[in-house]
Amino acid sequence: MTEAAQRYPFARTDRSPLGQWWWTIDRWLLGATVILVVLGILLSFGNSPAAAGRMNIHDPFHFAVRQTIFGLGSAGLMVLVSMMTPRLVRRTSFFFYLGSIAIMIALIFVGHEAKGATRWLEFGGFTLQPSEFMKPALIVLVAWMFAEGQKGEGVPGVSIAFTLYLVAVALLLKQPDVGQTVLITMAFGACFFMAGVPIRWILGLGAVAVAGLISLYFTLDHVAARVDKFLDPDRADTTQIDHAQAAISAGGLFGRGLGEGVLKRQVPDVHTDFAYSGAAEELGLVFSLFLIALFAFVVIRGMMRAIKMTDPFEQVAAAGLFVLVGQQAFINIAVNLNMIPTKGMTLPFISYGGSSMMAMGLTLGLALALTRKRPGAYAPHEAVAPSGTFS
Repeated sequence: MTEAAQRYPFARTDRSPLGQWWWTIDRWLLGATVILVVLGILLSFGNSPAAAGRMNIHDPFHFAVRQTIFGLGSAGLMVLVSMMTPRLVRRTSFFFYLGSIAIMIALIFVGHEAKGATRWLEFGGFTLQPSEFMKPALIVLVAWMFAEGQKGEGVPGVSIAFTLYLVAVALLLKQPDVGQTVLITMAFGACFFMAGVPIRWILGLGAVAVAGLISLYFTLDHVAARVDKFLDPDRADTTQIDHAQAAISAGGLFGRGLGEGVLKRQVPDVHTDFAYSGAAEELGLVFSLFLIALFAFVVIRGMMRAIKMTDPFEQVAAAGLFVLVGQQAFINIAVNLNMIPTKGMTLPFISYGGSSMMAMGLTLGLALALTRKRPGAYAPHEAVAPSGTFS
């Protein structure tokens, strides 16, 4: 047996679907993502007892068992989707977008309300948050439309892309879900920039986004309350973020030990929005920095591969998907560190949640599928900017 055969599960001459997938996928990105999934499962065993006890659930590992199922399902979905061709990526995203939008419309009438928002569809003891699956599908579709618009063949790609984006934003604000609205706006703006549009369009989009955020402050009471709490904490109840900060500080360099956290029992959402704080208390600053480095590696390596791609659609879609993952991780960690106002945003693969976990598997699966090695997919020596311009 050769050394290469001992190191890798498939020979280079293997033409089976799995063999071709193995030799064309970015194994570093795949490996880093699998590590995040495994860490999310391990951390759930430390956070689950506190969360279960607070909700009077008899089984202390109720959330850990579910997180394990979601994690394995997410990894399986990621691998399955990463085997797709770019054409199938577009088709899959189209159906995910349509399905998600249809369910988001249905939420207006039959949605499950929690914490003043109607974002979930409840059935059989499970809840589905369709906006999680809408996000990656939207990014792929707008990248597709931008690429079609560049061809100059009469397809109103930019207009269609904006329509898809505005429909999603309108339904998100109806729930309301300002955090997801901000997230897809930033990812949409990244696609806009990567597509090579005139700078005046980008500045215009930025101005509209800022104006929209300001208007939300004056029209949505909970947005105003969170911003006011962040700007003037002495005049508001900041118990939850204070406990999260205390948990991070108590962890020190190496933490109290997995499952040994104390302050996390006082943080209501330690298994979801504040999973980073729980991890920092139990495993310390060193692990927290390692977690941040993992996300940074996935985003930076993914962006570097996207920039080197020659196809405009694949380049913009892949970059947008990696920006989506990076921005969501940044927002969650920034909230935990009290750098920005609190938002209901999960930490990819780490926070508990079936919809979030499965949707992240879909997101990275689409990104890995687009960045696979294919004939002509990458420039031989340097990155190639998208061809064509917008008028």
